[in-house]
Amino acid sequence: MEGVRPGGGPPAGGPGSGSASGSGSGSFPSLFPPGLHGIYGECRRLYPDQPNPLQVTAILKYWLGGPDPLDYVSMYRNLGNPALNVPEHWHYVSFGLSDLYGDNRVHEFTGADGPSGFGFELTFRLKRETGESAPPTWPAELMQGLARYVFQSENTFCSGDHVSWHSPLDNSESRIQHMLLTEDPQMQPVQTPFGVVTFLQIVGVCTEELHAAQQWNGQGILELLRTVPVAGGPWLITDMRRGETIFEIDPHLQERVDKGIETDGSNLSGVSAKCAWDDLSRPPEDDEDSRSICIGTQPRRLSGKDTEQIRETLRRGLEINSKPVLPPINAQRQNGLNLDRPPSRKDSLESESSAAIIPHELIRTRQLESVHLKFNQESGALIPLCLRGRLLHGRHFTYKSITGDTAITFVSTGVEGAFATEEHPYAAHGPWLQILLTEEFVERMLEDLEDLNSPEEFKLPKEYSWPEKKLKVSILPDAVFDNPLH
Repeated sequence: MEGVRPGGGPPAGGPGSGSASGSGSGSFPSLFPPGLHGIYGECRRLYPDQPNPLQVTAILKYWLGGPDPLDYVSMYRNLGNPALNVPEHWHYVSFGLSDLYGDNRVHEFTGADGPSGFGFELTFRLKRETGESAPPTWPAELMQGLARYVFQSENTFCSGDHVSWHSPLDNSESRIQHMLLTEDPQMQPVQTPFGVVTFLQIVGVCTEELHAAQQWNGQGILELLRTVPVAGGPWLITDMRRGETIFEIDPHLQERVDKGIETDGSNLSGVSAKCAWDDLSRPPEDDEDSRSICIGTQPRRLSGKDTEQIRETLRRGLEINSKPVLPPINAQRQNGLNLDRPPSRKDSLESESSAAIIPHELIRTRQLESVHLKFNQESGALIPLCLRGRLLHGRHFTYKSITGDTAITFVSTGVEGAFATEEHPYAAHGPWLQILLTEEFVERMLEDLEDLNSPEEFKLPKEYSWPEKKLKVSILPDAVFDNPLH
């Protein structure tokens, strides 16, 4: 539960500890936690005339058992920049993804040289409506939702990331139903005693713009949004009343996206998905089968080495200029592969038993003769992107199950380090399946899977089969994955 109050920055303690000073000077009350002090100082640099902004504050702090990870969200009135055609808007800033306190109550203190907490705070810029005297508070709950995801998964965000939300951000009838993330155009990184804090801005986008970001890359779509004043402009301000996509406003922008996809391919290297695979080479009753993912069975865990390799696969794929190389199975985790993406403390591919001793048969690579891939409709709709935007450009693409440790990686013949080969195109390492597809077969699959581009036009379940390749793909209802015994 949250409350709204004015304040000159959050107080040091929890509810009832009093408000901070509302003076306009640069001094801070001594009770201010040092991490909070640094962020609030950056806010005061931008808004020296707003020492007491409205704040949405968590009534029961996360570190006291409350549900909301963000202690506070400050809301400022920004006058924009008429010379740059930037409209007046509300500017929201979160407090809590970084380490505010330095006493391990929320984040483990690791020193001042690295990132503070998760290394970033969220911001959001919402166009101010005519006659609006106070900022809407729904963006604070949106930011809390994203923060909950970060805390629960321990995955970090970086500029260019996209978030599929599938609902109007303000619970209205708006077309703005998804998000991209970028650097805040005004807020500068802050060095605190507990590490560095950067500021990532949420940008609301339409479904068509999200799909374009998936098929090409988030940074490219952000640049296009900056060129369209009503769709964001140079400061990427979200207008929930925007009724047209950038492609409807300027049809030439679709040509730029298409050219970018053709030239660059997709920068999306993998997704969390509802997926599964079956090894059709063995009878289901074979107790030694390590495929992990018969729906209705308990999936086996990925080994630590498998987890590390898939994690590096996804991280490398996020780099625009990365080489199409899968790190060796015994690769150690490498930090700093992309300066725009702080390393996650725990990526979504990390299993709870990563450090456990894995039986030999689970880490032995097996060549499979025939496989059956299973996806829900949303995941299946990304297969053409995987094939056209990734494999035809010599890259790889990974589906990681959100319901278990199952992983499916498609690789092209140009990817080094894969354990799937042209001689043995289907190979499994525990629950991780790799499928190597030649360019000729990818082209054929794209033709056969054409109707996946219009998923609303077919009924589930839908099956595709290439008998001579011993490959089958099924698109199944969500219920099959949500309820394995369904």
